Amino acid sequence: MTENTYRRGGIGIGELSRRTGVSARTLRFYCDGGILESWRSSGGHRQFDPVSAPDRVRSIRRLRALGLGLSVITEILAGTVSVTDAIAAERVSLDVELGALTWRRAALLALENAEEDERNARLALLTVVQDRHGAYDSLVTLWRRLLAPMPPAMFDGFVEMNIPAPPADPTVRQILAYAEVATAVTDPAFAHAISRQLWRTDGTVRDRRELIEGVAEACEVVGPLVLARVEPRPGPELDRFLAAHTAAKGERDTPRFRRRLLEAADDSDPRIQRYWAMTSVITGTTTAGAAQHWLYRALARSAETATSHG
Repeated sequence: MTENTYRRGGIGIGELSRRTGVSARTLRFYCDGGILESWRSSGGHRQFDPVSAPDRVRSIRRLRALGLGLSVITEILAGTVSVTDAIAAERVSLDVELGALTWRRAALLALENAEEDERNARLALLTVVQDRHGAYDSLVTLWRRLLAPMPPAMFDGFVEMNIPAPPADPTVRQILAYAEVATAVTDPAFAHAISRQLWRTDGTVRDRRELIEGVAEACEVVGPLVLARVEPRPGPELDRFLAAHTAAKGERDTPRFRRRLLEAADDSDPRIQRYWAMTSVITGTTTAGAAQHWLYRALARSAETATSHG
């Protein structure tokens, strides 16, 4: 805006308002924000270009209807940002807002539907996932520490299958399950139990990477059996699991070795079982934990068979 300058052929703010349907108050706001150019008549009244000003106001109005801010609109009209890029950025921002609102709505429903005597417990549980992305990062951090020897590509696959991202539109059951899972990883005892289940040793593992790769392969083979509800039993799947442990620990597969594997970890730890059950509620898929439990039960049966024949 140029002060105390006179140009011929300008239109006043009332006329611009009439042509565009935008109130004089809003037009003044545009001028003060530097997005709409005007000058002063000799009498001190705002004047606008009769050709360019109405077109610019209409453009501003249309972009504002999309929810774009004046700073972004200024860049669009100046040609420094494309309309496509500005709209894409606004959509991403809106998606973030909608995600937060959807998550909050599920949390409120979980509290609203709770019985009176369990509401406080649910409230404390849901506090853990108030920052849902922070909760997810905590899950990844724990498993990255536990599975440190795992190759990056394999770990990424584990994350995709077994560490659920916060659901975009969670049910009450899912958000409560996510809160339980996120709470579990804050307990050092849980991490210790998972570690014992994974390594199954009271001695030295010579090659942790070899062990973890072998166990992962065994779990992958077992996955379809878990899905098909096949009862655990000794067989090639268990043999693969045992081969991973014998190779990594430099031992032979003997009945004594199998009993040691059973005794080295408490696979029936309720914290572990609950964790994987809640993870399955969120993902709707078979988890590595379910495969591990299948192998544990198969190992237990093989040890029972060896004892009965011994």
